[in-house]
Amino acid sequence: MSFPLITDPYFYAVTIPAVLLLGVSKSGFGAGFGSLAVPMMALAVTVPQAAAILMPVLLLMDVLGMAAFRKDFDMALLKFILPFGVLGIVVGALLFKVLDAHTVAAMVGVFTLLFLAQRLLFPPKPNSPLPPKWLGALLTVTSGFTSFVAHAGGPPINAYVIPLKLSPIKFTATMAFFFFVVNLCKWIPYAWLGLLDTRNMATSLVLLPIAPIGVWVGVRMARRISQVLFYRFLYLGMLLTGLKLVWDGFVA
Repeated sequence: MSFPLITDPYFYAVTIPAVLLLGVSKSGFGAGFGSLAVPMMALAVTVPQAAAILMPVLLLMDVLGMAAFRKDFDMALLKFILPFGVLGIVVGALLFKVLDAHTVAAMVGVFTLLFLAQRLLFPPKPNSPLPPKWLGALLTVTSGFTSFVAHAGGPPINAYVIPLKLSPIKFTATMAFFFFVVNLCKWIPYAWLGLLDTRNMATSLVLLPIAPIGVWVGVRMARRISQVLFYRFLYLGMLLTGLKLVWDGFVA
């Protein structure tokens, strides 16, 4: 009997860069842009399958992130956002059954384009006032939801945490611990939804060695490559993948 994993070369052509980008995001460089991973993979497989395949990869990345930043997180902030993040997961799990693959693809595509528009049209300012707690709760629930359906929880939570003006190391550490808990909580509902099948998990194991490479690449890029150039490429990628997913969701 053959090993039950995805063998399509095109899948790996889009997935390996997606996993590397996810690792780069987890390293703290380009934080939040790991939300591009599932839209990239969705060019080859459905959004739910892409999200399931990434589960073990995310677990490894989260463990690496926690090990690197275990003494630097903001405990008070974590105590506030974690319950709302878990609530978002519950909402995502309940709605997942009634949303087909095209609807999920459209949602992720629209959210990707909205995040891109927000970053380009309304970039965060250093003197902006701190966001209110109610907005933080709403954005964190949204983060849990989008994290559940497509591992795209970065943009909503970043919209709340970035204006809090944490130091870069504290920001990265807090997000590492937040998404470790959020991603860990997704395993049971993903299994309940039947997404953690043998084929997806076998494919994930093949991709697992790429996870630490992505984190290492992120650290190297942070030291050697202009952030302006890096973000321009990411913005272009978000535009193309967002448009493709919206097309798939509303037209296909």
